[in-house]
Amino acid sequence: MQAPPVKDGPRTNQDIRVPRVLLIDQNGEKQGEMPTSAALEAAEEAGLDLVEIVPNANPPVCKIMDYGKFRFQEQKKKNEARKRQKVVELKEIKLRPNIDTHDYDVKAKAMHRFFEAGDKVKVTLRFRGREMAHPELGMKLLLKVKEDFDEVAKVEYEPKMEGRQMIMILAPR
Repeated sequence: MQAPPVKDGPRTNQDIRVPRVLLIDQNGEKQGEMPTSAALEAAEEAGLDLVEIVPNANPPVCKIMDYGKFRFQEQKKKNEARKRQKVVELKEIKLRPNIDTHDYDVKAKAMHRFFEAGDKVKVTLRFRGREMAHPELGMKLLLKVKEDFDEVAKVEYEPKMEGRQMIMILAPR
């Protein structure tokens, strides 16, 4: 024999199996402790449902309300919360060890824009050919980036050499 399906959400009407409950009516006024059968009758008279709000209280707290409307409101709240969530993206800025000051300023402006949007920034420094002989120049440049963005971003991944490139990840403060 199969077990009955488990219902999610609060228990309602005949699903409430405790002998006594603390009742709150549809206007939000406390009616006091009473037998569950009396609370069910009061809900039926009002044409609404008896919904268990606080199941682990002693006695459980039940409220007279329109359960369908209650579920609809809860669903709307969840959807609204999901809309407001910000997905943090990882944006990438590519630099070269001998970058000119104006080019650096353009990249820095883009990084500021990313941090304001709440995104993380991966700074990638590519070395080509003989530039590999001077990784200290790349480290100096990444330390300059770190210093310039100290007040708006924190370093999440320290500058590190990976093959022919040096990588550093910054996250907004």
